[in-house]
Amino acid sequence: MDSVRFDTAEQVRKACRTGQLAAPTSGLAQGFQQGNVVILPAAYADDFLRFCVRNPKPAPILGVSEVGDPRLPSLGADLDIRYDAPAYRVFRNGEATDTVTDIEAFWREDFVTFVIGCSFSFETALLRADIPVRHIEAGRNVAMYETNIPTVAAGPFAGPLVVSMRSFNPQDAIRAIILSSHLPQAHGAPVHIGDPALIGVDLAKPDFGDAPDIRPGDVPVFWACGVTPQSAIRHARPEIAITHAPGHMLVTDLRAEIA
Repeated sequence: MDSVRFDTAEQVRKACRTGQLAAPTSGLAQGFQQGNVVILPAAYADDFLRFCVRNPKPAPILGVSEVGDPRLPSLGADLDIRYDAPAYRVFRNGEATDTVTDIEAFWREDFVTFVIGCSFSFETALLRADIPVRHIEAGRNVAMYETNIPTVAAGPFAGPLVVSMRSFNPQDAIRAIILSSHLPQAHGAPVHIGDPALIGVDLAKPDFGDAPDIRPGDVPVFWACGVTPQSAIRHARPEIAITHAPGHMLVTDLRAEIA
């Protein structure tokens, strides 16, 4: 896989379908918006939509499917949500039971798919500004943490805000904050900067992803994360729900550009 280039969203999705790619998507298809995936029975869709509207920082909506339709043509003409992410998590009654590379065997005619913006989408802007993104340099998944910040509940959906963390020297931290603020569909500006204890985070113990590369003098910067709905699913306990595996995003044909 290391020798294969993934310059476009279509190339990433094709690689997922053929089993060529089952790894985190940070740094792939730069300039294309990546998305978190949440798939729920239609009976839960209205409440989950309200959850997203009430929590726009962690859950900016990029697209919503028709009931039972695995396609999202507004995000990619050839897109099929059953195959086009590198890895998925299946939840039963709020508990993660399976991690799979396609969800054909789990698909139901009452499913509704939500695609939510992802902070990976602003990493292109950071790289183009020569701001180091350390988890990409190290070939790791980004570090993600559950915080002590509550989300706004909607029906059965509630739970803590999840954040992703990237560390920078102070000058680059300021530049990263400014650049990300121009991309609200990729979570926009950070929700916290500095002391992780203030939001209930231990940097050495990520809840999702890999341990971060933090260097002397670094400033930790925390963005709202699209894994937040997975905490809400654990709270809501639907009989079945499917999400992307953390860091293994759906890559869409939408552009992630700063105007």
